[in-house]
Amino acid sequence: MNVKHLTELLLLAKNQPTQRMVVVNGVDKHSLEAAEHARKHGIVDVLVTGDKKRIETTCQELGIDIGNFEIIDASSEEEAALKAVQLIQSGKADLVMKGLISTDKYMRAILNKQFALVEPGGLLTHVTLIDNKSYHKLLIVTDVAIIPFPNLQQKEVMIRYLVQVARKLGIDQPKVALIAPTEQVIESIPACADAAKLKQMGADGHFPGAFVDGPMALDVAIDQESATIKGMHSETAGDADCLLFPNIDAGNVFYKTNTKLCQAEQAAVVVGAKVPVVLSSRGDSTQIKLNSIALAALMSH
Repeated sequence: MNVKHLTELLLLAKNQPTQRMVVVNGVDKHSLEAAEHARKHGIVDVLVTGDKKRIETTCQELGIDIGNFEIIDASSEEEAALKAVQLIQSGKADLVMKGLISTDKYMRAILNKQFALVEPGGLLTHVTLIDNKSYHKLLIVTDVAIIPFPNLQQKEVMIRYLVQVARKLGIDQPKVALIAPTEQVIESIPACADAAKLKQMGADGHFPGAFVDGPMALDVAIDQESATIKGMHSETAGDADCLLFPNIDAGNVFYKTNTKLCQAEQAAVVVGAKVPVVLSSRGDSTQIKLNSIALAALMSH
């Protein structure tokens, strides 16, 4: 199944074996509601760490049967995060989701070398699916949230993650656009210079089964008319599946423009750890969190 819209992502996740998800400090309504929706869809079984009484009270307020969740009592955010990573390390959880906990505490627990959830020298990166009605399929983009200025080696790893996510969505030969301000290889612009090197790596077989092209301005990557006018003829131009942004500034602005001005739906997951990591914002809707859980569950197979 080639997933082209997020509604299809939910269908695909439903048809996979149920995964075990631990919600870190899941004391808030949004997290528990999203977890319950995912459980009802048969996507996950749910474990929750945090203040047991507060979790039970929130469940009662939402009309959720507390028996639906396995609750692991914890007296603080730090303890909730610690118990969650212990569950992952012991193989009792297949993916992890951020509840009402600060991002730094959440990520600190995941990066704790004691639990080896990230291999030495490993790279965590944020991959987002964007479902914009103005584009004919999902866009898979990185990085909008974690890596400020990826170097060439990091970009190589990020491309591999983009391809990995695309294949999980049924895209056999993903088309990766290396975004830059122009198609010209201008050595003084790092985005252009790196893109040219990565394109050559693709031509040399470093990304088997994927089309990697750049440098490429955004309009050329996603608009066939712009690609034709500019004389860009490639598998990727005008029909990109994946966008690799040169830095977090560009990626984050693209992401927020889509979500806030275009009302695009999205899902996101952090990859590079032992298990997929859902890093949702407190301001994310229940639907966005559900989409992200579905993506993480799909990535955990």
